[in-house]
This record gives sequence, structure tokens and C-alpha cells, in this order.
Amino acid sequence: MSSLNRKELDPTSSPRESFGALLRSSREALGWTQQELGDAMGYSDSYISAVETGRKSTSRKFVRAADRALGTGQTLELTWIGMRRRGFLEGFPEHAAQEARASLIRIYEPNLIPGLLQITAYASAIEAAAVQRGSSTPDQAEERVRYLMARQRLLRRPEPPVIHVVIDESALRRPVGGADTMRAQLDHLAEMASKPHVIFQVAPFSLAEHVPFLSLVTLLTFADRSVVGYTEAADHGFVVREDKTVRAWERAYDRLQVDALSRAASLDLIR
Repeated sequence: MSSLNRKELDPTSSPRESFGALLRSSREALGWTQQELGDAMGYSDSYISAVETGRKSTSRKFVRAADRALGTGQTLELTWIGMRRRGFLEGFPEHAAQEARASLIRIYEPNLIPGLLQITAYASAIEAAAVQRGSSTPDQAEERVRYLMARQRLLRRPEPPVIHVVIDESALRRPVGGADTMRAQLDHLAEMASKPHVIFQVAPFSLAEHVPFLSLVTLLTFADRSVVGYTEAADHGFVVREDKTVRAWERAYDRLQVDALSRAASLDLIR
């Protein structure tokens, strides 16, 4: 599409235009034309144009092909899923899409096993409880579990990101889903913690008031060394880009790593 008839997109106007803007920016970051992207994906340039300008919705097959062709990991797929589904915290789909392209993921979790390390039964138990409380529908719960499993594919890449997780001891002792589910979850956690790209630590009860965070905090570091934060309130997720806040979180996280149990001691506690 030439600059003379290039359609300006408003990513806030609709999910189609929002996804189209992301596809266009991902393509242009490589310096590709619509024809070149279409050739790499097996689609016509007119179809690429229709998706980019929001005139046409598309399929998961197309989105996955675009991620492969553009080398964007799962960024486009996770964004596409999040835009089409209700029931996610506002701000979370954007975070999940950014997570898919991060080279380093640092997480502090005060209450539960972090999503990237959850087994299906554990995640399903959490979602079933939300349905029982009336805060979610069965369809939304099922979709969120499927979405979580899609996010976890980044851990199985040939070159996965480095994951550094610090969880509060209470998350290990809270028997989500009952004894059998929790036993399987802890086995999985121990297995993941033994992988070279996963660093796992426990913030023990003895840290008490010295734990610097009161809620979930995630820090995503990208290939260009930029860092974006994420946290959640009861009904909203917040992507944090403000440099002063992100740097303060990084300093607090560095201190937490020093104060938490060592990797070996954390594994002993799990076992």
C-alpha cells in the first residue's frame, strides 16, 4: 500500500483495527511489503491489506502463520485471542502479548503458583472457583485455561526466555484443587525449577514485612534491554511503562532475590 492511499488506523476503534495496526507495525519493523509478507505466509497481498486495515477478520491459522513469518513468537496470536474474548482483566491481553516477546521474565507472586508454571488441573481449579463465586462463566473459565496453556508454549521454544520467579511461601502451602492436584503442581514446579532457563526462589514467611511487594509484580525485559512492568488489582491489570516506577520495582526485586531462599533451599522446601 503506497503512502498516498495508506489508511490511518485507530487501534481503539475496534478489535479488528487494533489487530491490523499491530500486524502492520510488525511487518513494517522488518521493512517488508504486504506482498512479501503474503508470499511468506501463503496469502495474497490483498488479503494482508484487508486484515491490516480492519476490513476483514481472520483466523487463528492466519495469525499463527504471521507469527512464524515475522518471527514474533506468539505475540500476534495472544493479542488476537485476547481481543476476541471477554472475561480477561483489562490490560492483561496486552501484557501477555508483550510476555511472548520478552527475553527475561521476572515474577513475584504472593498468593498462587504463577500462571506460566501452573498445571492444567491447578488452573482449572482456580477458574472453577471463580465460576462458583459468580465472577466468571463456564465458557470464560474454559477460555482462560486454554489461553494460559497457549502462553506456556513460550517455555518450550528452542530458545526460551529466562524466567526468574519468586513466590511467597503461602503459595506453596495453599492446597488449590485439593491434595492430589497440589501434589502434582508441586512436582511440576520442582521439575520446571530444575531447568537451566528457570530460576525459582521462595520468599519464606520469616521475611515478614520485608517482602517489598504486596501484590503480583512482573518485569519483562526485551532484546533491546527496555523493561515494562505489570501488576494487578482486583478487577484490572496495569501495564507500567513509567521509567521511575519500573526502575524502583527492579531495585526492589533485586533485593528480594538476595533475601529469598536460595534455589537449592527453595527446591528442598517444595519437596
